[in-house]
Amino acid sequence: MSHPSTRTTSYNVVKRTTDICASAIALLVLSPLLAAIALWIKLDSTGPVLFTQKRVGCHKKLFTIYKFRSMSTDAPKDVATHTLQNASAHITRAGRFLRKSSLDELPQLINILRGDMSVVGPRPALYNQDDLIAERDKYGANDIRPGLTGWAQVNGRDELPIPIKAKLDGIYTERYGVDIDLHCIYMTIAAVLTNKGVQEGANSDEQ
Repeated sequence: MSHPSTRTTSYNVVKRTTDICASAIALLVLSPLLAAIALWIKLDSTGPVLFTQKRVGCHKKLFTIYKFRSMSTDAPKDVATHTLQNASAHITRAGRFLRKSSLDELPQLINILRGDMSVVGPRPALYNQDDLIAERDKYGANDIRPGLTGWAQVNGRDELPIPIKAKLDGIYTERYGVDIDLHCIYMTIAAVLTNKGVQEGANSDEQ
């Protein structure tokens, strides 16, 4: 039986190759949808099509994440949306649909192609989420590429307190491999279809 570090290194090669192929094909196939969403955003509200933000990547290296803009330009930029007291007041008409359907996350395919992210991994923390970053350090979850979806995402998403979220990211790190990645993808599809775990504000009525 191979050493765990050897297995991890081998899977990293497979995972990165899969990420490149999957993101490149998805960007090509979905290009008409991406263009339509971009046009909708421009027609719906004033501001850029894409929203950018500094996030924490592998080994805590910062990178710029891409999303379709779903909020007004005067919304707080470097705050997790689910912590805002009046999040719905900032979400645009187009943004409400994009967020519920998770279509606002599609530009992260560019991040995956560039190597900032993977299809599956811990969701990248905001650069100023020191509490989440510190908790993830306990489990080594800051030392793998963050993902478009992850184990914490499919087991509670925005509803989870930070210690539980970090612990779930730690479980993913410990079980790192093809089995948990495929399980995450399967559960992500189900979660997206049901909007499971989505919270748009600190108040329970901000949905």
